[in-house]
Amino acid sequence: RNFHLIKHGKVIPSINVDRLWALVSEQTRQYYKENTDKAPVIDVLKAGYMKVTGKGVLLEQPVIVKARYFTKEAEVKIKEAGGVCVLCA
Repeated sequence: RNFHLIKHGKVIPSINVDRLWALVSEQTRQYYKENTDKAPVIDVLKAGYMKVTGKGVLLEQPVIVKARYFTKEAEVKIKEAGGVCVLCA
């Protein structure tokens, strides 16, 4: 028996590192490619994702990523590109 069964209680929508730039428009990416003193903020929570996984290749462009969960590989790849991982509750 299971009292108060919550189906899909532990579902965490995730996105790969190589798909992060798809959440931002092409114009924004080109703007921050030219202006390297700033970095774009990609909030994956607003896009409906919670977790950033480390599959794929990230562009060598600094980026600030806000998410609830990061894998170790994703953190390493974002920091190697000059970016920052920000945890959001």
